[in-house]
Order: sequence, then C-alpha cells, then structure tokens
Amino acid sequence: MDVVIVKNYIEMSKYAAGLVGECIKERDQPVIGLATGGTPIGMYQLLVRQYRAGLLSFKHVRTFNLDEYIGLEPAHAKSYHRYMQEHLFSHVDIPPDQTFLPDGIAHNLRMECRRYEKLLKKIGPPDLQILGIGENGHIGFNEPGSDLDSGTHVVRLAASTRKANARYFQSLENVPTHAITMGVKSILRSKKIVLLASGDRKAEAVRRLLEGNPDPDFPASALYQHPNVTLIADEKAFYS
Repeated sequence: MDVVIVKNYIEMSKYAAGLVGECIKERDQPVIGLATGGTPIGMYQLLVRQYRAGLLSFKHVRTFNLDEYIGLEPAHAKSYHRYMQEHLFSHVDIPPDQTFLPDGIAHNLRMECRRYEKLLKKIGPPDLQILGIGENGHIGFNEPGSDLDSGTHVVRLAASTRKANARYFQSLENVPTHAITMGVKSILRSKKIVLLASGDRKAEAVRRLLEGNPDPDFPASALYQHPNVTLIADEKAFYS
C-alpha cells in the first residue's frame, strides 16, 4: 500500500482529482468506481471545475457507485442517486445510461444484488475505485464482521455507521437501517484503489489500517490483499 500524506482536505481532494483525471485521459472507455459521503465532495468539485475549463470530458466514462440506502427513492434528498446528481453527474457531460448505482427500492433485493454484480463483471472491473473509510473500518457499507469474500449484497448498517451518518438526516431515526453495497470481493477486483481519509475522526481507523493486520472485524484491512492501493490522508487523519 502506497501512503501519501498531504497537508489538508483541499490537498487531498486535489491529489485524488488528479488521479481520476489521469485515468479518464489515459483510457478510451474508463470505468470509475465512485464513493459518497463527505470525504469525496471536494474531489468532485475539482473534477467539475476541470470539465468546465475544457480540460476533461466524461462522455466515454462509465461509473459504478459502491452502495445505496435501501428504502430511499432515487429522487430522495439523501439517496446516493441524488448525491451523485448534485455533486457530479448533472454538472458534466456523462451520459445518464453510463452511470450505475444499486437500486435501493428494488422489489427483489436479492435479484438486484445479482444484477448489479453481473453488471460490474460485464462492464468492469473499475480501472480506478475511489473509497472512503468508515470510523469503524468499513469500506463501502461492508461493516465489521462482513464476509470478506462477498459480492454485492444487502447489509444491516452498524449502529456506529448510522450514528456517523445521522448528521446528513433530520435525526438518527431517519437514517436507513439497511443498504446494498458492493462486497469486499467486488471492490478488490478493481485495477487500482484510492482510499481517502480526512480529519481527526478518521485518525484511529487510519492508524489501525496501517498496522497491516488482516481482520474481518476491520474490513479495510482486506485492502492489503490488493497489489495497487494508494491511501491519501491529510495530516489530521494521519497524525492525530
């Protein structure tokens, strides 16, 4: 695992946006795995800025998102479909039929997981997968204790994850209890993985990750099975 320490959130976002931009420019039909939450917002803002400046086109990019809450309509203010529209898709030239997210309101969730996994294998794997890291070590929504050999699946969100995400909702009670997520096995098929960590709230997770001990109770440790992972952490996440 390569470790890049940058001064602050802005520098982390710039570094990540640079890697995504390089991937898009180097390939005819790049496949990018995308993450949500607070950490990658700055990266998305910079990618939009590159597009508006005429430095980057998304016309030939295909994207896969890591996860989606179960029970939220795509237009729901807190769905990840809506998040991606607000932070990236509606601001660049990517065709809507080249953006893929799990369907959190699918009638048959098991079949939806199979559908998404097949799509990942058919179009992917991602040339570049962006990840964040949860305070409890989750990647995607693969919570502690998850099967590290899993494909896309339904997961019950840990209490700590719901509490951490409550800041995006009116209250903890409004945070969904379940999600569809790419499995760890799905993530590890990516050709390159970029893991982002910012702020002192992520410092303990980064410290534990860098211990390098495989542990199913700390899903991010599975990244040591991958040959091409770059951790980009700001000073607060690394030194706190």
